[in-house]
Amino acid sequence: MDIQSEAKLVQEFVDRGNYHAAYNVALSALNACRREQDQAGVDRFIEIIRGIVDALDAEFGSEHNA
Repeated sequence: MDIQSEAKLVQEFVDRGNYHAAYNVALSALNACRREQDQAGVDRFIEIIRGIVDALDAEFGSEHNA
């Protein structure tokens, strides 16, 4: 798996505000890494998913909309 290209695709979705697609791509990539027993890839996509959640929080979270 090309982790860099998958991460770039996820970021493109986040940049466009399509968090659903970003999360799906990141989760699919995480699962592919799991199947390949690529723990470093799994860890990277967990970080990416956390980034998606942070972006959602920044845009929609109540602390930011008060």
